[in-house]
Amino acid sequence: MKKRNSAGKRILTAIGVLFLGAMIGSLLGEILKLGLPEGVVKEVLLRSIELALGPAAIDLLMFSLTIGFTLKVNLISLVGLGTAYYLLKNWR
Repeated sequence: MKKRNSAGKRILTAIGVLFLGAMIGSLLGEILKLGLPEGVVKEVLLRSIELALGPAAIDLLMFSLTIGFTLKVNLISLVGLGTAYYLLKNWR
């Protein structure tokens, strides 16, 4: 019987949980953007930094492919990421 690679499984679980935490934090940030009145608090919590790579285009005569990646980070998404990290450490 083959032994499962538990270290690889743990790494994938950690990446998945952290990604989910960042996504939930970003979603909460977008919801807060709709509900908070204009002011300093809204600006501090929801000011974001965008890191972009691309777009890169590949033209192969029969079809073309355009690939790009943008990461948008704000304070609320970092809070979600930190919460996911905390839960991950205490869950194990």
